[in-house]
Amino acid sequence: MNAAEPYLITDVLVIGGGLAGCSAAYAAARSGLKVTILSCCQDYSTAASYHAQGGIIYQGESDTFERYLADFQRSGAGLVNEQAVITVFKYGKQFIDEILIDDLAVPFSRTAEGKLDLIKEGAHSQPRIAHVMDYTGRAIQERFWQRLAQTEGITIITGATAVDLITLAHHSLEPLHIYEPSTCVGAYVYLQSEHAVYPILAKYTILATGGLGRLYLHSSNPHHARGDGYAMAYRAGARLMNMEFVQFHPTTLFSSDDERFLISEAVRGAGGILRNQKGEDFMPRYHELGSLAPRDVVARSIMQEISQSGVPYVYLDITHKSAAWLKERFPVIYQKCLENKVDMATEGIPVVPAAHYECGGVATNQVGDTTIRRLKAVGEVACTGLHGANRLASSSLLECLVYGTLAGRDCTAQLQGTNPLIPRVAPWKMEKEPLDPDLFQQDRLTIKHTMWNYVGIVRTKKKLERAFGILWRLQQDIENFYANSELNDDLIGLRNAATTALLILHAARLNKSSRGCHFRLD
Repeated sequence: MNAAEPYLITDVLVIGGGLAGCSAAYAAARSGLKVTILSCCQDYSTAASYHAQGGIIYQGESDTFERYLADFQRSGAGLVNEQAVITVFKYGKQFIDEILIDDLAVPFSRTAEGKLDLIKEGAHSQPRIAHVMDYTGRAIQERFWQRLAQTEGITIITGATAVDLITLAHHSLEPLHIYEPSTCVGAYVYLQSEHAVYPILAKYTILATGGLGRLYLHSSNPHHARGDGYAMAYRAGARLMNMEFVQFHPTTLFSSDDERFLISEAVRGAGGILRNQKGEDFMPRYHELGSLAPRDVVARSIMQEISQSGVPYVYLDITHKSAAWLKERFPVIYQKCLENKVDMATEGIPVVPAAHYECGGVATNQVGDTTIRRLKAVGEVACTGLHGANRLASSSLLECLVYGTLAGRDCTAQLQGTNPLIPRVAPWKMEKEPLDPDLFQQDRLTIKHTMWNYVGIVRTKKKLERAFGILWRLQQDIENFYANSELNDDLIGLRNAATTALLILHAARLNKSSRGCHFRLD
């Protein structure tokens, strides 16, 4: 195939196969649109949604919008967009009932009476979290991907890495298109098995690429959470916002390597207590909610205790629960701890904070529209304002389901009776210089160490200036490296990581006050 020709033309191109992408694709396809889903991996287990343990916000029996909003605002440090909370309150329970329960039959945990087993998590004022034991994301993803594979009009392409968004101004072969409003018409896509890049053209493109946790040395995120969507949107000219608010999950399992297995917020919701090396319940010294304080407070408090003790972890103690109860409620966590020679029924779990979630992202409205026409963003890559300066526990799956569904439905509404322009676009030029693995590995580690040490949980002007000196030069070197090297998925990710790291750093340098996840010691 000539790489100058489109690989295919579709109504809706969804970049990413997590819950946000699945929800958008399903909503669009059910109305008759042709939908193409790209996944840079081979299956759904690599999406961050798959690894979500705790659950998804439903509505408590005595819930009101006022209580709901107050919890979001308290966790989000007063920076939460009220309109976003209105949206998830209005549609969240409805979509969970209609799509996840009635349609997909996700096996949510139930009480003896058959009702949803709603639990309480940190910073929530009451039990309102629906869950499937401690593997909620996995249960939802498995059912969703089974359904998408059976849904007419959906094409799933795995091993496909989006390289750049295609816009009229940058890529159309019609020179007068530079006068058109900024418009996305698809993406250049690297097909890993063919080692070639093809344009996939679309009437609507939906970014659902997930987060950026792997920019940091310690992260709870899967391998591909390296900031691809943020970087592509930035290069295309989209507005990004709140990028400084990177949430660090306070409790991941400490181990000798750099892998950090998430220990769900639900463990603390079930009565787990954080203890220091002396066995003290230290969190009441830092916050009135103790171990159930908002995540940013807990993460900083743990780092303070680690600094004082010199031991690189604290303990999460839930030994007041029996082994039988823990195995039933937290089977995945219990087994993972045993694999690391920790019996959570008899001893504290060694835990340490790790990069977990980007609260900012590509700015969108309430149906996923970005500042570029025909480009939507949903899920973690998007910034609806729902999370403010710090995400509330178990709100991420809710945001993915609600905004993914609304974005997919809006594509249908916008395309009805229209015939959007699909231009001829420039071919992709492939370079042939072999990729130097030593340069790649060193650049990757430099980003991770710099972000962790200087743009991490606690920031100062000196740290941020030091990071800028390192990352600005590194980004220039990586762009030159990228421009001349043979393309592969890792190199695409490295380029995006360097760009996204600078986006976080730039926002952190501009924001000289402390709020939520962005904590300035000075």
